[in-house]
Amino acid sequence: MTEFIRTPEQNFQSISDYPFGENFHHWQDLRMHYLDEGPKDGPVMLLLHGMPTWSYLYREIIPILVKAGYRCVAPDHMGFGKSDKPTDIHWYTIARHTEILTSLITHLDLNDITLVCQDWGGPTGLAQATVMPERFSRLVIMNTWLHHDEYEYSNAIRSWVRNWQDGGLFARERPDIGLLMIMSAGLADREIVIPALVSGNLPTLSAAAQSMHDDYLAPFLDLPDEAYNGLRRFPLSIPINSYDNGNAAAQAHHYETLLKWDKPVNFIWGCADDVFDENWGRKWAEQMQASFDPISTAGHFLQNTHGPEVAALILGRAGQA
Repeated sequence: MTEFIRTPEQNFQSISDYPFGENFHHWQDLRMHYLDEGPKDGPVMLLLHGMPTWSYLYREIIPILVKAGYRCVAPDHMGFGKSDKPTDIHWYTIARHTEILTSLITHLDLNDITLVCQDWGGPTGLAQATVMPERFSRLVIMNTWLHHDEYEYSNAIRSWVRNWQDGGLFARERPDIGLLMIMSAGLADREIVIPALVSGNLPTLSAAAQSMHDDYLAPFLDLPDEAYNGLRRFPLSIPINSYDNGNAAAQAHHYETLLKWDKPVNFIWGCADDVFDENWGRKWAEQMQASFDPISTAGHFLQNTHGPEVAALILGRAGQA
């Protein structure tokens, strides 16, 4: 049996802006949590998160899409949110995350899917479109990438990977990822966040920052250090060097395959992101002959800070080639 940790439901009870019902998909001896909101016969929005977030990332977007008649399915990757958290760090590979997502899509028999992906939701979600394109009608791509030989990894990505390796800034017991999210949202300065993360002492925060911090940390609150291994493994899976759990060859294949995609593709990009910058987003959009909607003030987690604007852009491009 897989050794795993399951976050107690009480960890989520104080979250006020996540009024969605629970659903669980069983994969082998684990369960994956997902949201399933809106009409079951509506066109599907498959909303995928990355690291270190969970389906909470789409809290402002889902109600807008549901109101427009869409069925919104938003899973938590294994190791995140309300999904089970295997304790062995080597359990986590991009190929396995991808396989589990495939099993969810086929179990629910989702069709007419608009994929909405960002961060690691890109490699795991775009893989689905390449292997079963008949289920997908549209791609919405936000601040992500697919590995290929010509891709130039930014200094910000390289720094991110180094800081999760042994001796790095984030390579510590029970890293407070809530602090990273409020820093990315501009609710706390780096000069406050980094010393707090290193010391393990939470600083005094504004009400908005405290709330966001607590809601993103909820899946891991009071859990042992092993519960954090899923989020640790994602940055260590970025195939900059010789990491073998990043599914690099498959990512390159998916990238080349999608350059021939003949259905609508819309890019929505947080242009203040130094990880996946605007130049890369525009280049990829041009390669795919896709629309490109920039949000100049949004960073990497544009769903977290610009949710209603992202939703409006998704809806505004619906039905366009």
